Amino acid sequence: MTSSETPGSHGDLFIHDEMKESYLAYAMSVLVDRALPDIRDGLKPVHRRILQTLRDLNLTPGKKYLKSAKIVGDCLGNYHPHGDTSVYDAMVRMAQDFSLRYAMVDGQGNFGSIDGDPAAAYRYTEARMAGPATDMLADIEYETVDHRPNFDGRLNEPTVLPSALPNLLVNGSSGIAVGMATNIPPHNLGEICGAITHYIDHPECTISDLMRFVHGPDFPTGAIMCGNHGARQAYETGNGRVVVRSKVSKEKVDGRDALVVTEIPYGIKLPTVTESIQQAYENEKITGLHPGGMTGGVVGNGIRLVLALKKGEDPDLVLNQLWEHTNLQYHFAINLIALDGGRPRTVTLKRMIAAWVEHRQDVIIRRTRFMLARDEARMHIIDGLLAAIDVIDAIIALIRAADSSEQAKQQLITQLQFSDRQAQAILDMQLRRLTGLERGKLTAERDALLAAITDYRDILARVERRNEIIKADLTRMNERYGDPRRTVIGDAVGDFDMEDLIEDEPCIVTMTASGYIKRMPVGTFKIQRRGGKGVTGGSLKDEADEVAKVFSATNHQYLLVFTSLGRCYWLKVWQVPEASRVSRGKHLANVLSLDEGEAVTEVIPVREFSESQFLLMATR
Repeated sequence: MTSSETPGSHGDLFIHDEMKESYLAYAMSVLVDRALPDIRDGLKPVHRRILQTLRDLNLTPGKKYLKSAKIVGDCLGNYHPHGDTSVYDAMVRMAQDFSLRYAMVDGQGNFGSIDGDPAAAYRYTEARMAGPATDMLADIEYETVDHRPNFDGRLNEPTVLPSALPNLLVNGSSGIAVGMATNIPPHNLGEICGAITHYIDHPECTISDLMRFVHGPDFPTGAIMCGNHGARQAYETGNGRVVVRSKVSKEKVDGRDALVVTEIPYGIKLPTVTESIQQAYENEKITGLHPGGMTGGVVGNGIRLVLALKKGEDPDLVLNQLWEHTNLQYHFAINLIALDGGRPRTVTLKRMIAAWVEHRQDVIIRRTRFMLARDEARMHIIDGLLAAIDVIDAIIALIRAADSSEQAKQQLITQLQFSDRQAQAILDMQLRRLTGLERGKLTAERDALLAAITDYRDILARVERRNEIIKADLTRMNERYGDPRRTVIGDAVGDFDMEDLIEDEPCIVTMTASGYIKRMPVGTFKIQRRGGKGVTGGSLKDEADEVAKVFSATNHQYLLVFTSLGRCYWLKVWQVPEASRVSRGKHLANVLSLDEGEAVTEVIPVREFSESQFLLMATR
């Protein structure tokens, strides 16, 4: 382009404008077609296509299992224009009872475990629908949702499922897209059904009102949620964080105190937990575990991880170190982001409930219109057949005189005023319909159709009727799938002070000239009488080393540590590593952050800091 030409004069574009528009289009396609769930049915396209494929194959609960390779192949060939790994991985997750609160797929074979084992290849496993999946697809044949052409235009696929189950709320969802991520936790079905019912009866309700029913997330893996302040914040704003702790009990195992883990936080595999414990132990952040004392793992359908303790260790102290330094305590970040009206939005608990209720209202209206049109068409035929029985002689004469069935049909329409559909039904009518019994059946069917049509029109006319249907569906599903809450809601986690768990007992602190320090209980040394031989107070690094300082203190006292560089460090006595009488202890460089060449010149125990106390430091 010459200097006299302007951009766009020959269809040219600035590259940054083209890049911006193309990237935005790509980002939106990722958000809508892959990463974010629809607020109405809580599904991403891949999950929706898997359920539709299971329906196409008639793999309802109670039917024979079908090889997963066939299901994945049909899903790829008919609906999903991506790789087989994405389809099979999604189907595996839909079958895992530790991933979904209410599984959608009933799998047979190895579908992975909470121990980190991957699922077997799809040629080795089989699957069919689980019960909740049938409620997701219920009434789809009644034109209750919109459809769109599949990737090659041969078939139509649903843009959303009828979703009689409030899936987004009970099973949650997670996904990472371009510029945003969603992380919606699962909830208990009974609590969600109660909250939705309350919302239907009281549309003006607040989040606090809804939390009388929804106490917080209910994870498939159980565990303990520490308070529900973070959940309340997420329900009100769309973002929050909850602290989830493993369920741990104190037991005696082989005569030794032990902590036994039976439930772990949601979204974390057991190997991740054990690795974090092992790493914290090796980094000496957890000092009370017995070497090699971590045993167990997945046992049957549960977890039993045994953490043996050293003799004399306080289990509460070790447990709090585990909370602080391992994945036995996990912060679950909640991001309530979903496609609402086709656009990604941050939503609240009330909006999620309202969107699902609006969707179910639309499904019931469309289903009722379909049934109304179907029954009105049938009633029109019944009226024609009943009228035909009354003039059957004229009809028979007309048919016998006609040259063809088409001529007979036209004469029924013109001479006897039957409609086109009624005339065709009369021509198709069997002679046995002329009996009194058959006439009674037709009359009874007409009465039933009239009652159904009246009911359908009442449903379409009154929102109260539709609300009653929604609440009845919720009651039915709660009776079928409802179960007790798995995640226990415990006390909130405050600022933890390790010192609160340590008694202010007297102890003996020793430090050698080379800088090794240790703490020993006073009971380590016994009272000696005249002529006693004494006891060893500790081992030394070498013959040149010597014990430079010995003093008594209590665990809650401060130690003021002065160094050769004129610095003063402080720490609590209980922070000095406890060691046995014959142990050398630990070097101060590993307890304090000393610079190279910096040596300790004095250690002074202090009970409290007061303006009436003074320290004097002098250089050479």
